[in-house]
Formats: sequence, C-alpha cells, structure tokens
Amino acid sequence: MKASIGPTAGFVAICLASCAQISSSPPSTDPAVAALPPISNAPGTKILEAIAAPNPADKLAKATLPEIAAALAAGDVSSEDMVAAYLARIETIDRSGPTLQSVLSINPNALADAKAADAARAEGNLIGPLHGVPVLLKDNIETRDPLPTTAGALALKDNYVDRDAPLTAGLRAAGAIILGKTNLSQWANFRSTTSISGWSALGGQVRNPHMLDRTPCGSSSGSGAAAAAALAAATIGTETNGSVICPSAMNGIVGFKPTVGLVPQTGIVPISSTQDTAGPMTRSVRGAAMMLTAMVQGPEPTDFAAPLDAGFLSGKRVGILRFAEGDNPDVSEQFANALGTLEAQGVILVEIDTLALPDTFGKDEFAVLMAEFKETVNAYLADAAPAVTTRTLTDLIAFNEAHADIELTLFDQDILTMSDAQPPLTDDAYLSALETILTAARAEGIDKLRADYDVDLLVAPTLGPAFMVDAVHGDVSRRGIGAGYIAAIAGYPHITVPMGMVKGLPIGLSFIGTAGQDGDVLNAGYAFEQATLAIVEPAFLPNAEGVDTIHRAMRPYQED
Repeated sequence: MKASIGPTAGFVAICLASCAQISSSPPSTDPAVAALPPISNAPGTKILEAIAAPNPADKLAKATLPEIAAALAAGDVSSEDMVAAYLARIETIDRSGPTLQSVLSINPNALADAKAADAARAEGNLIGPLHGVPVLLKDNIETRDPLPTTAGALALKDNYVDRDAPLTAGLRAAGAIILGKTNLSQWANFRSTTSISGWSALGGQVRNPHMLDRTPCGSSSGSGAAAAAALAAATIGTETNGSVICPSAMNGIVGFKPTVGLVPQTGIVPISSTQDTAGPMTRSVRGAAMMLTAMVQGPEPTDFAAPLDAGFLSGKRVGILRFAEGDNPDVSEQFANALGTLEAQGVILVEIDTLALPDTFGKDEFAVLMAEFKETVNAYLADAAPAVTTRTLTDLIAFNEAHADIELTLFDQDILTMSDAQPPLTDDAYLSALETILTAARAEGIDKLRADYDVDLLVAPTLGPAFMVDAVHGDVSRRGIGAGYIAAIAGYPHITVPMGMVKGLPIGLSFIGTAGQDGDVLNAGYAFEQATLAIVEPAFLPNAEGVDTIHRAMRPYQED
C-alpha cells in the first residue's frame, strides 16, 4: 500500500489527519487541515487503535535518543509503544493543535516494523544500537518503505522508488524504524530567489514550534521542527549551504553537518556534487553521534559516540570568529556567556577578526550550484520511479508552469530556469568558479585560519533568532551572524548546539573544523552541551507577544 502525502491547500491527502476524538488539543481551525480525511489504516498497522490506547511511552517520547535506546534495551518500553506515542504526538501537535506541518508522510509499515523489532529483541536477536528507535527522514531521501520521495514537489508525488538510500540502509541495519518523511523547503530551497523557507507544494508551510509565525528555516525545516517538538527520536536533514545547521539552530536542537563524502549521497534528491551532505538532527550530541555512526558506510565502521568526552575541550585552542558575530546585542550577550563557559572548561580562546574572501565569492558559488544542480537533478530525474513524467530539469520547469496554481502561487522558479541555462561541468567558467570558491573556503579559509592562529577548532554564533514567515516578501533575515557558509562550501564538518534564548527564540553555538575532523567537532559540541544543558522545550507560542515581557511592553503603560 502506498502512503498518502500532505497537507496542502486542498490538494493531496495525508496518512495522518485531524481526529478530534483522539486529540488532546482543540480541533484545528485551519480550513486546509480541517478538510483532511481521517487517519487511514494500512493493512496490519491498526494506527487508530494504537494511538487511542493508553501508552506508557508518552513521557519517554520527549527524551533524547540515547535515553530512548537505553529504555528499549532495558525492556522499560517497547518499540511498538514508542511508535504509537510518536504517532499520537504527530496527530495532536503536527496535524492539529499547533499544526506544525513538519511531517509530510507516515510509513504504513512503521508499527509492523516495530512489532518485529520487539519480537527480535525478545528472542535475543539484537540488530544494532538503534534497535527499535523511530526516526524520520527528510523527504528527499529514498526508502524502500511504501513512501514517495518527493522533495516536496507535485512533480514527484508518485516517486515510489522501492530502494533505500545508503544512509537509510545504514539506519535500518542499525535497527532504526523508519517512521516517515518530514516536510522541507521544496527542492531543498533551490527553486527561487524569493522562496519561503519551509514551504512545499505538498506539505504547505512548516512552523517553528517555539513561535509559530517564525521560520523553521530551510531546507531541512520539517526535520528541525519535528525533532524540536519530539515527533521522533531523531530526524535526518540534508545540507548544501546551511540546511542542516540553520533549522537546527532556529528550532533549538543539535545539528551536525559532516565532512562532505562521509555520508553517501546516493539516493538523495541532489543539488550539488560538491557541497551536498546529509546529517543528523537530534535533541542531544550523543544522539547525533549515534545516528552518524549508522549513516556512515565503509569497510571499517567508525563509532562516533563512544569517544565523546565532556572534558574534551580542556587545553584546546579555539578561534573566535569575531567577523561572524554580527550586530545583535542579545546574540552577542549569549555568545559572551558561551565563551565564558568554554574558558571555564580550560579552552584557550584566540581572537580572529577577519577572513578575506574574493569579491566574486558569492557569485561564483551560485554559478557552481546552478551548474551542478542541472547535472545532478537531470541524472536523478532520469532514474526516478516509472510514474514520474518529468525526466529533465526542462520537463520540471514546464510541469510547474502547467500547474502554476499549485506550484507558483507564492514564488517563481527563477533558480530552476537559470540553472537549466548553465553550461556542462566541463566548461572553463564553471571549473574556474569551483576552484575559486574551494580555495577560498579551504586552503585560504578555514585551513589558513587554523594554521595562522594555531587553533584546533573555530567557534561562532550559529545564526540570529528566527525571522518571520513572510508570504509576501519571502525570506527576510538580518545577515552577518554565523560562518556556516564557509564550512558548507569547504565541505568541512560543522555542529550547532543550543546556546540560549533571545526573546523566546533559541540560538545556537557553532564549532567548525577541517576535513575529516568530524569526531573532534562532535566532541567539542558534546563538551559544551554537557556544561550548559541549554536545550529548551518549545512553547508553541503564536507570536512574539506570547512572551510575557514582550506582551506587557506592547500594551499601554499602567500604574501598578
């Protein structure tokens, strides 16, 4: 049976929809959500019955992945209970109540897979460290489960490929249960220069669970919101330039972007052969390390979780990227506190004020991404499921024009059009641009800073607090905070961990390393996390006036 997708404004229905009789939250007033059909029962899954029944895993659903894995291993909870608990949370948080719209589709085999995992455990057949742990994949990652891989696009709604991406196979081999797919910025936010992060034609607009009118950031927006709202034990995102890091920071979770190439990119709807990578998005650094261990393929498996050490940073030299601090005083205050925490851990902090980049750096990177997108997406579409009729980027552009009422209402597809006009990857202009940006980000960028200042790692605020979702102007954010773009273009590892809150919105702290330094970057994030425990539960505020101090300030003055 094929799982259904949604929601969008009256378009494709979704497997999990609003069911007032089993929801602890008020029925949604959103007409698009209210019009959705009830939960469909795939044969053998009995989803409705599982959600309606008392579930001992309800409280554990908000725990970290390592805690959930430990509870499963100890027999304190079953995988079936965990899947049912997350389905209930998706029902009451994602489909009704706050209506995050972060989960695009549900695996109809999830409960059956969980029961099988429980039976295997009872017989002493342990699959791996993620045995029975429910996870969500971003919906540009392939799975052999009866779920389409859509990139949020109407053109790929029937892209049932019946194969696992290598990272999906790795998670499955470690025992993970594929719970479903998360919503995303359509085509991983590489469709329009005026796009809205977190919007897709099939899934609608993802909401930030901390403040619902604020961006969840793209393109792994659904993965970030779902992880923050505890709709799975962990999620997977993908990044080309900030799309794991930004949604992790703005949703208040841990996000890790590994060295490009560490996680295989086969079976993922692509943008760039130079910059694309998948990465874990979780509620703890150890959870991210456990996920990464399963995602990485190779003849000699690496355990990224075992070496984690809360004392790792003692004696390390860390470069402070002051040029990436920006001008938000609230962010600077939190950053100063974080640096104080690092000093208390024995870190030797080194000031770095500038990084010289070529004048054409941004222009060259965009040219590289467009050329690589044309090449890679054409290859992906040519090998898509038989039901997919768009086989080239040219076909995709024409398809969107033919379905403009669904695809082009909010913003255009100028990036697709510009990409389709790019020369092949043998072109001298492309090769020159690629050399320029890689040299600037690597040898003359991160590696030069590490060498010149004799530092082990680099640190900076990840980004500012989430900006508002704006269907009129598209994404509008204050720039100047963060250095994630350098790590993304270099293809180097980068972690963001929660640093604090600014007016009800989470912000993150970034550690960046060089190629292959994934273990050190994870360890730095872990040491900071253990010293601060700064993760904050989402409040699902409707807007900034849900913050008490802001609410009072927005009202006329009154004498006490």
